[in-house]
This record gives sequence, C-alpha cells and structure tokens, in this order.
Amino acid sequence: MRMVEKLIEDIGGSYSQGLGINLKFLNPTDLFKWFLASLLFGARISEGVAIRTFGEFQKEGLDSAQKILEKDWDGLVEVLDRGGYVRYDFKTASKLLEVCGNLLQEYGGDLNLLHRRARNPRDLESRLKRLGKGIGEVTVNIFLRELRGIWEKADPPLQGFALEAALNLGLVSSPKGALDQLATYRNRELEPALLRLGKNYCHKGRCNQCPMEGACTCRGQ
Repeated sequence: MRMVEKLIEDIGGSYSQGLGINLKFLNPTDLFKWFLASLLFGARISEGVAIRTFGEFQKEGLDSAQKILEKDWDGLVEVLDRGGYVRYDFKTASKLLEVCGNLLQEYGGDLNLLHRRARNPRDLESRLKRLGKGIGEVTVNIFLRELRGIWEKADPPLQGFALEAALNLGLVSSPKGALDQLATYRNRELEPALLRLGKNYCHKGRCNQCPMEGACTCRGQ
C-alpha cells in the first residue's frame, strides 16, 4: 500500500534498524544491543540523547551483559555522561549493573533463553521486568514491539501514539483488534513508523507540518 510506504519513507521505520541492529536472525549480541537501547530510550529523555548515548556504548564495545559488568559503575557513568545522559547517569549506571547481573545469573546473559523459558507473552513481559526494578511498561514495550513477528511470544499492546496515528490515517477502523488490522499490511516497519507519527505530530496537533497531512482524516480536529 502506497500510504504505508510513504509513511515509512518520510517518518522512518524501526528504531533498531536505525541504530544498525538486525534483529531478524536473533543473534544474542544484536538482541542485547537492542535491549540496551530500549533501556536508554525508556527514560524521560530525548531520543537524540538516547541515540548518542547508545553510540558511546558501542564505541566502548559494551555489547553484552558481561562487558557492562566489567566496566563497573564509574566507567558506566562516564559513558553515559559523554552521550549527554547526565540527568540520569547515576541512576542508569546502577540500573544497568543490576539488570545485567540478573540477566547473567538467571539466563547466562542470553535474552533468547529468557524468551524460551517464558510461558506466554505476559510471562515474557514479567520476566523482563523482573531483571531490574527500573524496567517498566515503557521499556518493555519499546523492546518487544520490534521483536513482534520474530520472537513468537513478543506481543506487547499497541502503544497509544501508534494507535492514534493508525486511526487518523484510516489504517485501522477501531481500537479493538487494531494489531490484527495492522498485521494485514505485513510490514514490520509500520508500527514504529506510526509511533513516530503519533508522538511527533498527531499528539502535538502539528497537522499543518505533518508529511501525511493529505492522507489524514483528523485535520487537527
């Protein structure tokens, strides 16, 4: 569908691919990188800062739970500060150490093992949250929505911004069954693109600046 193609082309698709992470083959290192990025995106901080901070972690080669632990708290604070994550540097460094320690102890550092042991989608979400007290609904949703269709049990609720955009574009007819309706487009880039649109345009009422203005049914109403 041309509207879907235009949306992804103009707004951007998955966040993981934008960071150079390929989740398709479920490589443990790529999964951990996306998990780390999701932890950074999950804080009340700008996407730009989260992206820069993730880049600093990659420069340091911090692509596994073991390497995070070996960096220690002071080293993590330095990396976070270089990325501009200053407001949350102490808290986030402590959270990363706790999460990575639990991931290693319970699942050998392998997120694929965590997924295999989960009984169902809700248990998967619970297991992720139990890795650390700083992991909440937002972080889990960020992490799992880009694994939808790759991990069998990755089935988080549709985020509100994405639903708002999907309704405005007429891609879904109602909130009920919205995920099933979006699945008919067979494009994994669609959900994150809708999230970007809803968050940056629909929710802020920026209809006149929206690249999808001509296709939208909202018109700022």
